[in-house]
Amino acid sequence: MFGETSYELFINGMWRAASDGKKLPLINPATEQVFGQVASASVSDLDEALASAECAREAWAALPAGDRGAILVKAAGILKDKIDAAAKSLSREQGKTIAEAKGEYERAVETLEWNGQLAENLSKPIPMGPGRMIVPEGIGVVAAFTPWNYPAVLNARKLAAPLAAGCPVILKGAEETPSAAVFLVQSLQEAGIPVGVVNLVFGVPAQISEHLLASTVVKVLTFTGSTGVGKQLAKLAANNLQRCVLELGGHSPVIVCEDADLAKTIPLIAEYKFECAGQSCNAPSRVLVARPLYNEFVARMTETVSKIRIGAPEDPSTEMGPMANARRVEAMERLTKDAVDRGAHVEIGGSRLDRPGFFWPPTILTDVPADSKVLKEEPFGPILTVESFDTLEEAILRANTTEYGLASYFFTSSPDITLRLVSALAAGAVSVNYLKGVSADAPNGGINQSGYGYEGGELGLRSFQNLKLINGMGSFG
Repeated sequence: MFGETSYELFINGMWRAASDGKKLPLINPATEQVFGQVASASVSDLDEALASAECAREAWAALPAGDRGAILVKAAGILKDKIDAAAKSLSREQGKTIAEAKGEYERAVETLEWNGQLAENLSKPIPMGPGRMIVPEGIGVVAAFTPWNYPAVLNARKLAAPLAAGCPVILKGAEETPSAAVFLVQSLQEAGIPVGVVNLVFGVPAQISEHLLASTVVKVLTFTGSTGVGKQLAKLAANNLQRCVLELGGHSPVIVCEDADLAKTIPLIAEYKFECAGQSCNAPSRVLVARPLYNEFVARMTETVSKIRIGAPEDPSTEMGPMANARRVEAMERLTKDAVDRGAHVEIGGSRLDRPGFFWPPTILTDVPADSKVLKEEPFGPILTVESFDTLEEAILRANTTEYGLASYFFTSSPDITLRLVSALAAGAVSVNYLKGVSADAPNGGINQSGYGYEGGELGLRSFQNLKLINGMGSFG
């Protein structure tokens, strides 16, 4: 009915269809054509996943951390051998280029490896002085929810850290990009993950989250996605006091100071902004440029953006593919129209491309009024606003004038300005003359409406541990 490609659920160590046979269609964003299907879990499927994870919990936690880590490292090697096939599937489902998909899978491999290699060390008792220590223990079953924009690396984050900590995981993969979750779980299965330690479901998001979080079996919720959905999940988790790790939306500013080198700055901003068609919560969305550089910056950025090759994601010459779905194109249309209606100027782009697929070109907006929706809502697409500033304090104020706080960026050659901006910018991550994805060894988290808790690094793994304080170990006479 939906095409030849088909993905199943993975519950209690078995790949299978949904118990009621329900499926959801897969749509190629470059053609708008249905090409496959993914199983949609029923309530009974979710109950089986909960029972399977709970049954596996004690044995997985009791397995030596080094052995758990070895499974992750082995899975990383298996996944590495699958990258070519996995990248093609991800590109067809999500719209990113093959090169982008391969790069994402390389980060997923790195994430599995890093957590696997650190599993033993981060599970050791921590001395606290004579007779006292902290014993890290896996907190219990984790419900993990991932989005469609970077599913390979985000699924890896959702799986690797809790598994290394000794926690079984019920992973709800993104229905629009299921292959990334399937390739990861298959790699773990081939690496010898015990039955029940990983369960994979797809389906109706609200139904799955409500059912899983209503269960006292689940001890931790980890979610990456929009702020609105994150708040809804946090409310559900509050009923059972489930620990939450929430990586939510962003509206990241870039400050380009007067001493910035535009020849280096502009390519870095353009490349990171328009990767994955701008559908990244860490991507810069607002550029604040020192007034003496403003006109030159706009001209050179517009020229750079005009050269980005847009096309079919499987074409090696393509530099930016389509957006992931019709919803994102509609959002670009709405935000652009609102800004223009209020007086903004479109330097380049600004309308959907006249071709099949969800193609929206790189768009630069200038003279954007402060009350425009594009300056308040997360664009999550290839729209970049550019405005000028006169003083550093003005730039700081504008950069921080958002409800979000995930990432901020700036470009300068001044140590003094660097110290001022690092201190003043309100964000979970601040980057100096640098724009790149977050590495596996770094804790990643937002402030304000961008969420709380950490993914990645030691703190990311600790999110899934109870740190049990032991007193009086030296009291035996």
